[in-house]
Amino acid sequence: MSFGINHIHLKAPDPRRTAEWYAAAFGFEIVSDTVRSFGDRRVQCKTPDGFVVNISSARDGETMADGNARPHWGLEHFGVDVDDLLADIARLGDLGAPLLEGPIDIPDGNLVAFVQGPDDVRIELVQNR
Repeated sequence: MSFGINHIHLKAPDPRRTAEWYAAAFGFEIVSDTVRSFGDRRVQCKTPDGFVVNISSARDGETMADGNARPHWGLEHFGVDVDDLLADIARLGDLGAPLLEGPIDIPDGNLVAFVQGPDDVRIELVQNR
């Protein structure tokens, strides 16, 4: 049996606002916005290439820890392909995503940088060269 990644799930105090940011920043399509039976609001998005990203609030009775956009153990970041790293750093900065690190010229030829997205999510921008 082969395995594929089904989706990424982000938690946010205001899932719709966060989903709209990703739609403006990376062209995500918002495909649904519901309140589920256990109390959280879940906004389902798809990336331009069809990958599912779910964004939800806390469930009833769920206490959320603060986000952390610094390097850390566990799921540390997700990466997004970009065509023009420097232009996208500036564009995302205008959308409220500060540059955390980079640009970094990776020995294999890629140029990368890290920005802080909504709710302290660490996002890597990857320009393949």
